[in-house]
Amino acid sequence: MTALSAAALYAGINILLLFLLSIRVVGSRMRTKVSLGSGGDPDLELRIRAHGNAAEYIPASMLGLIVLALLAVPVWAIHVLGGVFTLGRVLHALGLSATVLWARQFGMVFSWLGMLGIGAFVVYAALA
Repeated sequence: MTALSAAALYAGINILLLFLLSIRVVGSRMRTKVSLGSGGDPDLELRIRAHGNAAEYIPASMLGLIVLALLAVPVWAIHVLGGVFTLGRVLHALGLSATVLWARQFGMVFSWLGMLGIGAFVVYAALA
């Protein structure tokens, strides 16, 4: 597996996570007949935030992984960084969607660690 295909793997998984979270929002919108905002429905609000949070965090980190791959960093680095970040995103989505506090908390910690690692490694690789 090349670094670029490893980055593509994590990009694909995160895109699918975004898709699943958006389907949950659409399903809740159809059920509540609310087309804009949450209409005061707590379940819809939760689903909107779970999707929105993922949409806020995933793009920059996936861009960072792809940049690292293009800068020819070792494949293991892509897997470690992409794996930590993706685990964080999955845990956070589960925690926020099902209101499981520990999963949400660990999800954010892993997401932040992944983002920090990706960002730092991009700067290092760019200067090396």
